[in-house]
Amino acid sequence: MAENFKSLGVRADLIQGLDGLGIQTPTPVQSAAIPFLINEGSDLIAQAQTGTGKTAAFGVPLLMKVDPAVDKIQGLIIAPTRELAKQIGKELFRFTKFCDPKIFVEVAAGGDKIEEQIQRLSRPTPILVATPGRLMDLLKAGLQLDGVRYLVLDEADEMLSMGFQQELSAIFKATPNRQATWLFSATFQKRVQGLIADHMSGNAHRVQVEPKQIVNRNIDHQFAICAREEKDAFIINYLKAQGSARGLIFCRTRAGAIRMGEELEKAGLSVGVIQGDLSQRDRDKVMRAFKKERVQFLIATDVAARGIDVEGLSFVIQHQLPDAIQYYTHRSGRTARAGKTGVSLTLIEPSERGQITKLEQSLGLNFSLVE
Repeated sequence: MAENFKSLGVRADLIQGLDGLGIQTPTPVQSAAIPFLINEGSDLIAQAQTGTGKTAAFGVPLLMKVDPAVDKIQGLIIAPTRELAKQIGKELFRFTKFCDPKIFVEVAAGGDKIEEQIQRLSRPTPILVATPGRLMDLLKAGLQLDGVRYLVLDEADEMLSMGFQQELSAIFKATPNRQATWLFSATFQKRVQGLIADHMSGNAHRVQVEPKQIVNRNIDHQFAICAREEKDAFIINYLKAQGSARGLIFCRTRAGAIRMGEELEKAGLSVGVIQGDLSQRDRDKVMRAFKKERVQFLIATDVAARGIDVEGLSFVIQHQLPDAIQYYTHRSGRTARAGKTGVSLTLIEPSERGQITKLEQSLGLNFSLVE
Protein backbone atom coordinates (compact mmCIF):
# COMPACT_ATOMS: atom_id res chain seq x y z
CA MET A 1 0.00 0.00 0.00
CA ALA A 2 1.28 3.48 -0.85
CA GLU A 3 2.72 5.47 2.02
CA ASN A 4 1.32 8.81 0.88
CA PHE A 5 -0.65 10.58 -1.86
CA LYS A 6 2.48 11.98 -3.54
CA SER A 7 3.62 8.44 -4.40
CA LEU A 8 0.17 7.83 -5.98
CA GLY A 9 0.79 10.75 -8.36
CA VAL A 10 -1.57 13.27 -6.74
CA ARG A 11 -0.89 16.97 -7.48
CA ALA A 12 0.63 19.10 -4.69
CA ASP A 13 -2.31 21.53 -4.34
CA LEU A 14 -4.74 18.63 -3.86
CA ILE A 15 -2.38 16.93 -1.37
CA GLN A 16 -2.45 20.21 0.60
CA GLY A 17 -6.29 20.12 0.55
CA LEU A 18 -6.36 16.48 1.73
CA ASP A 19 -3.75 17.22 4.38
CA GLY A 20 -5.88 20.06 5.75
CA LEU A 21 -8.69 17.53 6.28
CA GLY A 22 -6.36 15.14 8.12
CA ILE A 23 -6.27 12.73 5.14
CA GLN A 24 -2.63 11.68 4.86
CA THR A 25 -2.51 7.91 4.44
CA PRO A 26 -4.36 6.45 1.43
CA THR A 27 -6.99 3.78 2.12
CA PRO A 28 -6.81 0.48 0.15
CA VAL A 29 -9.36 1.64 -2.46
CA GLN A 30 -7.49 4.94 -2.91
CA SER A 31 -4.14 3.15 -3.33
CA ALA A 32 -5.67 0.81 -5.92
CA ALA A 33 -7.77 3.31 -7.89
CA ILE A 34 -5.98 6.69 -7.86
CA PRO A 35 -2.78 5.82 -9.83
CA PHE A 36 -4.83 3.96 -12.46
CA LEU A 37 -7.36 6.79 -12.84
CA ILE A 38 -4.67 9.47 -13.05
CA ASN A 39 -2.44 7.61 -15.54
CA GLU A 40 -4.90 5.55 -17.59
CA GLY A 41 -8.29 7.03 -16.71
CA SER A 42 -10.18 4.43 -18.77
CA ASP A 43 -13.18 2.36 -17.56
CA LEU A 44 -12.97 1.27 -13.91
CA ILE A 45 -15.17 -1.09 -11.90
CA ALA A 46 -14.52 -0.84 -8.16
CA GLN A 47 -16.10 -2.80 -5.34
CA ALA A 48 -16.08 -0.58 -2.27
CA GLN A 49 -18.42 0.13 0.61
CA THR A 50 -19.32 3.45 2.21
CA GLY A 51 -16.62 4.64 4.60
CA THR A 52 -13.70 3.29 2.52
CA GLY A 53 -12.63 6.69 1.20
CA LYS A 54 -14.09 6.17 -2.28
CA THR A 55 -15.03 9.85 -2.78
CA ALA A 56 -11.32 10.75 -2.79
CA ALA A 57 -10.58 7.63 -4.86
CA PHE A 58 -12.58 8.98 -7.82
CA GLY A 59 -12.76 12.67 -6.83
CA VAL A 60 -9.04 13.45 -6.72
CA PRO A 61 -8.27 11.97 -10.20
CA LEU A 62 -11.38 13.70 -11.60
CA LEU A 63 -10.20 17.06 -10.24
CA MET A 64 -6.86 16.46 -11.97
CA LYS A 65 -8.50 15.51 -15.30
CA VAL A 66 -10.86 18.46 -15.77
CA ASP A 67 -9.78 21.81 -17.22
CA PRO A 68 -11.31 24.82 -15.38
CA ALA A 69 -10.73 26.96 -18.52
CA VAL A 70 -13.16 24.84 -20.59
CA ASP A 71 -16.75 26.11 -20.30
CA LYS A 72 -18.44 22.69 -20.27
CA ILE A 73 -19.33 20.01 -17.73
CA GLN A 74 -16.45 17.52 -18.10
CA GLY A 75 -16.97 15.29 -15.09
CA LEU A 76 -20.42 13.98 -14.12
CA ILE A 77 -20.92 12.12 -10.82
CA ILE A 78 -24.25 10.34 -10.25
CA ALA A 79 -25.27 9.40 -6.68
CA PRO A 80 -28.46 7.66 -5.45
CA THR A 81 -29.62 10.17 -2.83
CA ARG A 82 -29.63 13.88 -2.28
CA GLU A 83 -27.64 13.51 0.95
CA LEU A 84 -24.87 11.54 -0.74
CA ALA A 85 -24.73 13.95 -3.72
CA LYS A 86 -24.37 16.92 -1.35
CA GLN A 87 -21.77 15.09 0.72
CA ILE A 88 -19.68 14.36 -2.41
CA GLY A 89 -19.99 17.98 -3.54
CA LYS A 90 -18.88 19.21 -0.13
CA GLU A 91 -15.86 16.86 -0.05
CA LEU A 92 -14.70 17.87 -3.55
CA PHE A 93 -15.04 21.53 -2.55
CA ARG A 94 -12.82 20.88 0.49
CA PHE A 95 -10.22 18.99 -1.60
CA THR A 96 -9.87 22.03 -3.92
CA LYS A 97 -9.20 24.56 -1.16
CA PHE A 98 -5.69 25.31 -2.49
CA CYS A 99 -6.40 24.92 -6.23
CA ASP A 100 -5.62 27.91 -8.45
CA PRO A 101 -7.51 28.42 -10.69
CA LYS A 102 -10.51 27.31 -8.63
CA ILE A 103 -12.37 24.22 -9.88
CA PHE A 104 -16.11 24.74 -9.52
CA VAL A 105 -18.33 21.83 -8.49
CA GLU A 106 -22.14 22.07 -8.57
CA VAL A 107 -24.67 19.73 -6.94
CA ALA A 108 -28.10 19.16 -8.53
CA ALA A 109 -30.56 17.13 -6.48
CA GLY A 110 -34.28 17.09 -5.79
CA GLY A 111 -35.69 19.24 -3.02
CA ASP A 112 -33.82 22.38 -4.17
CA LYS A 113 -35.27 24.84 -6.69
CA ILE A 114 -34.46 23.72 -10.22
CA GLU A 115 -34.45 27.34 -11.49
CA GLU A 116 -31.57 28.15 -9.15
CA GLN A 117 -29.69 25.04 -10.28
CA ILE A 118 -30.15 25.98 -13.96
CA GLN A 119 -28.84 29.47 -13.19
CA ARG A 120 -25.78 28.15 -11.34
CA LEU A 121 -25.04 25.73 -14.19
CA SER A 122 -24.93 28.64 -16.66
CA ARG A 123 -21.52 29.49 -15.13
CA PRO A 124 -18.46 27.39 -16.10
CA THR A 125 -18.88 24.17 -14.11
CA PRO A 126 -16.24 21.49 -14.78
CA ILE A 127 -17.85 18.96 -12.39
CA LEU A 128 -21.52 18.26 -11.70
CA VAL A 129 -22.75 15.91 -8.95
CA ALA A 130 -26.40 14.91 -9.50
CA THR A 131 -29.11 12.48 -8.51
CA PRO A 132 -30.64 10.55 -11.45
CA GLY A 133 -34.14 12.09 -11.16
CA ARG A 134 -32.99 15.70 -10.99
CA LEU A 135 -30.54 15.17 -13.86
CA MET A 136 -33.47 13.96 -16.02
CA ASP A 137 -35.34 17.21 -15.18
CA LEU A 138 -32.29 19.28 -16.14
CA LEU A 139 -31.87 17.42 -19.44
CA LYS A 140 -35.52 18.17 -20.26
CA ALA A 141 -34.80 21.83 -19.45
CA GLY A 142 -32.00 21.81 -22.04
CA LEU A 143 -28.83 20.93 -20.06
CA GLN A 144 -26.06 19.79 -22.41
CA LEU A 145 -23.75 16.94 -21.45
CA ASP A 146 -21.79 16.71 -24.72
CA GLY A 147 -18.62 17.92 -22.92
CA VAL A 148 -18.70 15.09 -20.34
CA ARG A 149 -15.55 12.99 -20.64
CA TYR A 150 -15.78 11.15 -17.32
CA LEU A 151 -18.96 9.61 -15.93
CA VAL A 152 -18.79 8.38 -12.31
CA LEU A 153 -21.53 6.15 -10.88
CA ASP A 154 -21.33 6.03 -7.09
CA GLU A 155 -23.25 3.29 -5.23
CA ALA A 156 -24.47 1.81 -8.53
CA ASP A 157 -26.16 -1.11 -6.73
CA GLU A 158 -28.16 1.29 -4.59
CA MET A 159 -29.31 3.31 -7.63
CA LEU A 160 -30.52 0.17 -9.36
CA SER A 161 -32.30 -1.14 -6.26
CA MET A 162 -34.06 2.25 -6.05
CA GLY A 163 -35.38 1.72 -9.60
CA PHE A 164 -33.16 4.14 -11.55
CA GLN A 165 -32.34 1.70 -14.38
CA GLN A 166 -34.02 3.76 -17.13
CA GLU A 167 -32.51 7.01 -15.89
CA LEU A 168 -29.02 5.51 -15.90
CA SER A 169 -29.50 4.24 -19.48
CA ALA A 170 -30.66 7.75 -20.49
CA ILE A 171 -27.56 9.27 -18.83
CA PHE A 172 -25.28 6.98 -20.84
CA LYS A 173 -27.09 8.09 -24.02
CA ALA A 174 -26.80 11.77 -23.03
CA THR A 175 -22.99 11.53 -22.64
CA PRO A 176 -21.89 10.30 -26.11
CA ASN A 177 -18.40 11.87 -25.93
CA ARG A 178 -17.30 10.32 -22.64
CA GLN A 179 -13.87 8.74 -22.56
CA ALA A 180 -14.51 6.60 -19.51
CA THR A 181 -17.01 5.39 -16.94
CA TRP A 182 -15.90 4.82 -13.34
CA LEU A 183 -18.38 2.61 -11.47
CA PHE A 184 -18.32 2.11 -7.69
CA SER A 185 -20.60 -0.45 -6.06
CA ALA A 186 -20.71 -2.31 -2.75
CA THR A 187 -22.30 -5.40 -4.33
CA PHE A 188 -22.55 -6.82 -7.85
CA GLN A 189 -25.97 -8.34 -8.28
CA LYS A 190 -27.32 -9.25 -11.73
CA ARG A 191 -28.62 -5.74 -12.41
CA VAL A 192 -25.20 -4.18 -11.81
CA GLN A 193 -23.57 -6.84 -14.01
CA GLY A 194 -26.14 -6.03 -16.73
CA LEU A 195 -25.37 -2.31 -16.55
CA ILE A 196 -21.63 -3.06 -16.87
CA ALA A 197 -22.19 -5.43 -19.83
CA ASP A 198 -24.41 -2.91 -21.66
CA HIS A 199 -22.42 0.28 -21.15
CA MET A 200 -18.82 -0.41 -20.19
CA SER A 201 -15.69 -1.78 -21.82
CA GLY A 202 -15.23 -5.55 -21.67
CA ASN A 203 -11.67 -5.06 -20.41
CA ALA A 204 -12.46 -2.43 -17.77
CA HIS A 205 -9.90 -2.26 -14.94
CA ARG A 206 -11.24 -3.91 -11.77
CA VAL A 207 -10.48 -2.99 -8.18
CA GLN A 208 -11.79 -5.03 -5.29
CA VAL A 209 -11.20 -4.12 -1.68
CA GLU A 210 -11.29 -7.20 0.52
CA PRO A 211 -13.97 -6.89 3.26
CA LYS A 212 -11.24 -7.35 5.91
CA GLN A 213 -9.35 -4.34 4.56
CA ILE A 214 -12.26 -1.92 4.64
CA VAL A 215 -13.05 -1.99 8.33
CA ASN A 216 -12.09 1.13 10.24
CA ARG A 217 -9.69 0.02 12.97
CA ASN A 218 -10.68 2.94 15.23
CA ILE A 219 -14.09 1.37 15.90
CA ASP A 220 -14.64 -0.71 19.04
CA HIS A 221 -17.11 -3.44 18.01
CA GLN A 222 -19.42 -4.60 20.81
CA PHE A 223 -22.56 -6.70 21.14
CA ALA A 224 -25.17 -7.24 23.82
CA ILE A 225 -27.52 -10.20 24.12
CA CYS A 226 -31.12 -9.35 25.00
CA ALA A 227 -34.59 -10.62 24.17
CA ARG A 228 -36.56 -8.54 21.68
CA GLU A 229 -38.85 -7.09 24.35
CA GLU A 230 -35.84 -5.98 26.45
CA LYS A 231 -34.12 -3.99 23.68
CA ASP A 232 -35.94 -0.68 24.25
CA ALA A 233 -35.07 -0.61 27.94
CA PHE A 234 -31.44 -1.53 27.17
CA ILE A 235 -31.11 1.30 24.60
CA ILE A 236 -32.77 3.85 26.90
CA ASN A 237 -30.38 2.98 29.76
CA TYR A 238 -27.38 3.06 27.41
CA LEU A 239 -28.31 6.48 26.00
CA LYS A 240 -28.95 7.95 29.44
CA ALA A 241 -25.43 6.90 30.47
CA GLN A 242 -23.82 8.69 27.50
CA GLY A 243 -23.61 12.19 28.96
CA SER A 244 -23.30 14.63 26.07
CA ALA A 245 -22.02 12.00 23.56
CA ARG A 246 -23.96 11.84 20.29
CA GLY A 247 -24.90 8.79 18.27
CA LEU A 248 -26.99 7.00 15.66
CA ILE A 249 -29.45 4.16 16.22
CA PHE A 250 -30.22 1.91 13.23
CA CYS A 251 -33.57 0.15 12.83
CA ARG A 252 -34.31 -2.28 10.02
CA THR A 253 -37.79 -0.96 9.13
CA ARG A 254 -39.55 2.40 8.89
CA ALA A 255 -42.21 1.31 11.35
CA GLY A 256 -39.49 0.17 13.78
CA ALA A 257 -37.70 3.53 13.51
CA ILE A 258 -40.91 5.50 14.17
CA ARG A 259 -41.87 3.28 17.14
CA MET A 260 -38.37 3.53 18.63
CA GLY A 261 -38.49 7.35 18.29
CA GLU A 262 -41.75 7.44 20.25
CA GLU A 263 -40.33 5.21 23.02
CA LEU A 264 -37.16 7.29 23.41
CA GLU A 265 -39.12 10.56 23.48
CA LYS A 266 -41.37 9.13 26.22
CA ALA A 267 -38.19 8.41 28.19
CA GLY A 268 -37.25 12.10 27.91
CA LEU A 269 -34.41 11.68 25.40
CA SER A 270 -33.57 14.22 22.67
CA VAL A 271 -34.13 12.28 19.45
CA GLY A 272 -34.85 12.71 15.73
CA VAL A 273 -36.08 10.06 13.27
CA ILE A 274 -35.13 9.79 9.59
CA GLN A 275 -36.91 7.20 7.44
CA GLY A 276 -38.01 6.75 3.82
CA ASP A 277 -41.59 8.05 4.19
CA LEU A 278 -40.47 11.55 5.23
CA SER A 279 -40.81 14.37 2.71
CA GLN A 280 -37.51 15.93 1.62
CA ARG A 281 -38.37 19.03 3.62
CA ASP A 282 -39.00 17.10 6.87
CA ARG A 283 -35.91 15.00 6.29
CA ASP A 284 -33.77 18.13 5.87
CA LYS A 285 -35.29 19.57 9.04
CA VAL A 286 -34.37 16.47 11.09
CA MET A 287 -30.85 16.37 9.64
CA ARG A 288 -30.32 20.08 10.30
CA ALA A 289 -31.40 19.69 13.94
CA PHE A 290 -29.02 16.74 14.37
CA LYS A 291 -26.05 18.43 12.67
CA LYS A 292 -26.56 21.62 14.69
CA GLU A 293 -26.69 19.46 17.86
CA ARG A 294 -30.21 20.51 18.78
CA VAL A 295 -30.97 16.77 18.79
CA GLN A 296 -28.58 14.40 20.57
CA PHE A 297 -29.54 11.05 19.01
CA LEU A 298 -30.71 10.13 15.50
CA ILE A 299 -32.71 7.02 14.58
CA ALA A 300 -32.42 5.90 10.96
CA THR A 301 -33.23 3.08 8.55
CA ASP A 302 -30.41 1.77 6.29
CA VAL A 303 -31.56 3.41 3.06
CA ALA A 304 -32.48 6.68 4.79
CA ALA A 305 -28.97 6.78 6.29
CA ARG A 306 -27.16 6.76 2.94
CA GLY A 307 -25.07 9.90 2.78
CA ILE A 308 -25.40 10.80 6.47
CA ASP A 309 -22.03 12.29 7.28
CA VAL A 310 -22.01 13.91 10.70
CA GLU A 311 -18.72 14.57 12.42
CA GLY A 312 -18.09 13.67 16.03
CA LEU A 313 -20.47 10.72 16.50
CA SER A 314 -19.29 8.68 19.48
CA PHE A 315 -21.34 5.55 18.85
CA VAL A 316 -23.68 3.63 16.59
CA ILE A 317 -26.31 1.24 17.96
CA GLN A 318 -27.78 -1.47 15.72
CA HIS A 319 -31.22 -2.42 17.10
CA GLN A 320 -30.91 -5.68 15.20
CA LEU A 321 -28.41 -7.27 12.85
CA PRO A 322 -28.58 -5.91 9.29
CA ASP A 323 -29.68 -8.12 6.38
CA ALA A 324 -26.29 -8.07 4.67
CA ILE A 325 -22.66 -7.82 5.79
CA GLN A 326 -22.00 -4.65 3.76
CA TYR A 327 -24.72 -2.92 5.75
CA TYR A 328 -22.80 -3.70 8.93
CA THR A 329 -19.70 -1.86 7.65
CA HIS A 330 -21.90 0.93 6.28
CA ARG A 331 -23.66 1.38 9.64
CA SER A 332 -20.61 1.09 11.88
CA GLY A 333 -18.64 3.41 9.57
CA ARG A 334 -20.81 6.35 10.64
CA THR A 335 -18.71 6.64 13.81
CA ALA A 336 -14.91 7.04 14.24
CA ARG A 337 -14.63 9.39 11.24
CA ALA A 338 -11.53 11.48 10.48
CA GLY A 339 -9.19 9.56 12.78
CA LYS A 340 -11.41 9.64 15.89
CA THR A 341 -12.49 6.55 17.85
CA GLY A 342 -16.03 5.27 18.27
CA VAL A 343 -18.21 2.35 19.39
CA SER A 344 -20.46 0.16 17.26
CA LEU A 345 -22.89 -1.75 19.48
CA THR A 346 -25.17 -4.47 18.06
CA LEU A 347 -28.11 -5.92 19.99
CA ILE A 348 -28.76 -9.59 19.29
CA GLU A 349 -31.23 -12.17 20.52
CA PRO A 350 -29.77 -15.31 22.17
CA SER A 351 -30.32 -17.42 19.03
CA GLU A 352 -28.23 -15.02 16.89
CA ARG A 353 -24.88 -15.52 18.67
CA GLY A 354 -23.50 -17.39 15.63
CA GLN A 355 -24.07 -14.35 13.40
CA ILE A 356 -21.53 -12.36 15.42
CA THR A 357 -18.94 -15.11 14.87
CA LYS A 358 -19.73 -14.94 11.13
CA LEU A 359 -19.16 -11.16 11.09
CA GLU A 360 -15.89 -11.60 13.01
CA GLN A 361 -14.63 -14.17 10.49
CA SER A 362 -15.71 -12.40 7.29
CA LEU A 363 -14.57 -8.91 8.36
CA GLY A 364 -11.59 -9.89 10.53
CA LEU A 365 -13.07 -8.23 13.64
CA ASN A 366 -13.11 -8.93 17.36
CA PHE A 367 -16.41 -8.22 19.11
CA SER A 368 -16.58 -7.78 22.87
CA LEU A 369 -19.69 -8.72 24.87
CA VAL A 370 -21.35 -5.94 26.86
CA GLU A 371 -23.27 -7.20 29.88
